[in-house]
Amino acid sequence: METLHVTRKHPGFIADLSRVIIQFYDPGGPDRIRNIIRRVTALTGDACRAELEGVMEEFADRHKDLEGALLRNYHRINNFVEQPDKLSHEQRLLLGSYFSHEYSIESAALFNPSIVLHPDQGDLPEGSKRYILSFRAIGEGHVSSITFRSGVINKGNHFIMDPVSPFVEKPIVEHNYTYDKEKFLLKLLEMPVEDEICALIFNRLPNRFLFNELQESVRELKKHKRPSLALKETVELVFWLAEANYEESFQVQSNISERVIYPVSHNERNGIEDARFVRFVDDNGTVSYYATYTAYSGQNILPMLLRTKNFVKFTMSTLSGAATRNKGMALFPRKIRGRYVMISRHDGENLYISSSANIFSWNEIHVLTRPREPWEFIQIGNCGSPIETEKGWLLLTHGVGPLRKYCIGAELLDLENPSKIIGRLKDPLLVPSEYERDGYVPNVVYSCGAVLHNDTLIIPYGISDTRSGFATVRIQPLLRRLLAE
Repeated sequence: METLHVTRKHPGFIADLSRVIIQFYDPGGPDRIRNIIRRVTALTGDACRAELEGVMEEFADRHKDLEGALLRNYHRINNFVEQPDKLSHEQRLLLGSYFSHEYSIESAALFNPSIVLHPDQGDLPEGSKRYILSFRAIGEGHVSSITFRSGVINKGNHFIMDPVSPFVEKPIVEHNYTYDKEKFLLKLLEMPVEDEICALIFNRLPNRFLFNELQESVRELKKHKRPSLALKETVELVFWLAEANYEESFQVQSNISERVIYPVSHNERNGIEDARFVRFVDDNGTVSYYATYTAYSGQNILPMLLRTKNFVKFTMSTLSGAATRNKGMALFPRKIRGRYVMISRHDGENLYISSSANIFSWNEIHVLTRPREPWEFIQIGNCGSPIETEKGWLLLTHGVGPLRKYCIGAELLDLENPSKIIGRLKDPLLVPSEYERDGYVPNVVYSCGAVLHNDTLIIPYGISDTRSGFATVRIQPLLRRLLAE
């Protein structure tokens, strides 16, 4: 049987501890906030300016807009200041510095990458293409976020990485988001809410409503509805869901490596996990980029869908339906027979396939494959969106075996009926090598998405939940092997 040659590319990707964002710092309640304000505002003008100069000298070269970040954090405590209008600009900046701290987004790990074709393919040599990679970055408190890199893969399959900026930028969040009522209610009805109360809230609202309109509808309801536990809990869930759906955007002129999608809502406060990006082409030729990911609150997971056209503006939406009740969903890069199709792991053990006319709601679900080989006896899942080839949909999988070792495998699905498996590797395509075994979670190789470049499959992969690497394999020998087995 034909031997498959998998080539690991070096160097890989490691975390850069110096890339930091500024976060709000809460010293521990209103009394301590007021104490700090009192001490800072008691400084003389000269003392205030001297302290501020020291702060700017020490930290300004680590952030693109240090002043802006300090002022935003000052405004978080502005209501505790007795006479805010009398504060000077320097006092506000200095106060902001006492309620700020740096957070290293990659201090623990940079792993589980995915890769997609860059929206901009201009000015490239023949055989070269520009790509965007996403990574799961983990910082203090094991909080996950999404970071990006970019570069060109040339005709010889060499990756020429773009320089990584020393700066990191959080997006601007749209707080008065516009909601689609039908989509909102589909998810809400999966929750333990009181139907009558929901009807009273949403009957007042148009088909597309703003967050402040939702707030006003709830206020009107409370004027006429007697307080009850059911009312309290339903309203809390309505706003919980509203908070989970939002838009955010970055400065257009920023470098893509400066952009970090950091948890914003309560639902994702402990992390945005394992984004699987895919370049999706609609029936009319329109291109969008989607990513399925898991929002983790520390106790519960929430399946989410990210959408962007340009990696500048992003829309985050909740997914609903029976097929979205676990981790690891991956969207096919186009519709099949007029329907969206997705791979998932509904029960945490087997691979499932689901289709839907609505990209936000998934209920039809069928088992695609179950663990068969010893290297996947514990569970199987996907390693990103299926890749279209002339022989079928190439689906990279991950399997978990003895001592919880993760390996990457491959299956081939029928182009017109992807619920039909037409090829499957008996042995893993990629297993942890000796130098890849050690890390935060040992014995793991894992990917959130590969890409076909010319005649070669490019697989970025996470190494033991710590760092990332690249592997390549020629596509034609892989397809022949899949069909032969």
